[in-house]
Amino acid sequence: FCLRLKYSTKNMTSTPFFPILLLAVLGACECFTGIGTPLAAAKRRSCIFAALLEEDAYTNSFQTIDKCAVAGVPSDDLYDAVRYVDRNASKLYPDESAKGEMWKRAYGSWKLQLATGPPARGGTTPFKTVPIFAYAMIDENNFGNGVGINQDTIILSLLGPHYFNTKRRVMGIGIEDMFLFSNKVTQFLPEFISGGMGLKKKPTDFSNKKGSRMPAFTIIGSSENSLIARGGSGGIAIWTRLDKDIRPAAYGVE
Repeated sequence: FCLRLKYSTKNMTSTPFFPILLLAVLGACECFTGIGTPLAAAKRRSCIFAALLEEDAYTNSFQTIDKCAVAGVPSDDLYDAVRYVDRNASKLYPDESAKGEMWKRAYGSWKLQLATGPPARGGTTPFKTVPIFAYAMIDENNFGNGVGINQDTIILSLLGPHYFNTKRRVMGIGIEDMFLFSNKVTQFLPEFISGGMGLKKKPTDFSNKKGSRMPAFTIIGSSENSLIARGGSGGIAIWTRLDKDIRPAAYGVE
């Protein structure tokens, strides 16, 4: 059997000593109890050690991502850290429960810090610092985003329901309303603007063909400090958690 170890931030588990100690204890217990064959015991220890190494790589990757997200400055190893989490998502979030926990960590108010363009052929696309204040907000029912001067002065905001597909980790975005300086202006928008933005559209209103797909993000990973997601064009964005709720400044609600 393989053990799936839950992510931990304890220092002891992030050092090489911990997996070696754990394997030694397991080996001693197997010898003392006489459970299983030597081959079976070796396979179990190998499986546990692989899980510990995977967990350690995940911890180290998110430490790098968190640090860069908070600072708003990419490091030389940021791309590799994000790529590790992205490529191993099926192992890191193996079932709907793990994906659901990741999704709940995404709730909150976030400042966009770093982003890449669409992936380049045959090479990497580096992360760059986002030079403006742009935010995202996720709660139990809605997704919102917009731009402003800072977290207290939001100029333009959009808000609408989200549709999260837990299995695929994809968040579809519906746009219901537009706000200027926290005042709703949806009712004043000309048809060509509201229609072009897809205001009030539901998932069933989209044909899923190119050019007619609901805006969506694939959630790559989340922690208490950072959120990583891929947009429809393939570009990746990293947000850092804001220290207060953005909704009063963006939408005029407490």
